[in-house]
Amino acid sequence: MLSTGAMRAHLLAARLAGPVATTREESLRSYRLFAARDPRVLLGLDPEDWAVPDLVRLMAERCGVSADPSHVSGPDVIDPERTLAALEAFAVRLGEAVEARAPVVFGTGHPQRLLGFYASLAEALSAAGCAVLTPAQGRGVDVATRFGVRTYTLDYVRGVALVREPGARARGGATGAHSHSPLPVRVALESLVEAGGPLPELVVGDHGWVCGAGQLGIDAMGLADTDDPALFVGEAEGTVAVAVPLDDAVRSEHYLPLTRYVLDRACPSR
Repeated sequence: MLSTGAMRAHLLAARLAGPVATTREESLRSYRLFAARDPRVLLGLDPEDWAVPDLVRLMAERCGVSADPSHVSGPDVIDPERTLAALEAFAVRLGEAVEARAPVVFGTGHPQRLLGFYASLAEALSAAGCAVLTPAQGRGVDVATRFGVRTYTLDYVRGVALVREPGARARGGATGAHSHSPLPVRVALESLVEAGGPLPELVVGDHGWVCGAGQLGIDAMGLADTDDPALFVGEAEGTVAVAVPLDDAVRSEHYLPLTRYVLDRACPSR
């Protein structure tokens, strides 16, 4: 079993926590947009009203970023102790899903970075008897972009949902589009309802996959950077089950030890 000390060292060495690549400027911009209820950063959440100072305090509490409102530049910082505590909570909820043989949906808006992390979890849960659902594969999803509304395609790779840009390579490849939209998870869930279920008892992912599912009353949890306040607000308001603070854009191989760490705790007898 990967020890807590070894995981802490990995988080810092890979810059998943500690000083991260996400800048304070990027985070503050997201907090301002969130306070203005910009749908690009709400990620499908319908939260209470949050002022920027309240968001800064929340993110300091949940992530470990600076609570000083005069700190407006430089790299943001994630406290590895908060990441470790959230990973423990993540593992507990995953273990509950395994024990219940619960149906689960995995989805990511960061396929280039996080697909391997989620896919390994999906494979482990499937082997443990959970149904890893893959609804609405191939269905179009109309997503608002800076170029206007474009129709993306919902696809699955190793049990993990992602979206592909118009004209992208045929289904089954590992690449996909970076997306914050909650529309893919809504389309996936609508498809399950149309088919008569079962609905997932847990959604695991990031961005709109977590917030979109949580807003619809489904247990949802995942990873979030310091410029993604929606997941932490959702956690504070009870819409999101677990939000794990870490840099979500480092090299994909750096997330694989997290898979081992979580599964060691969620499925110790596997």
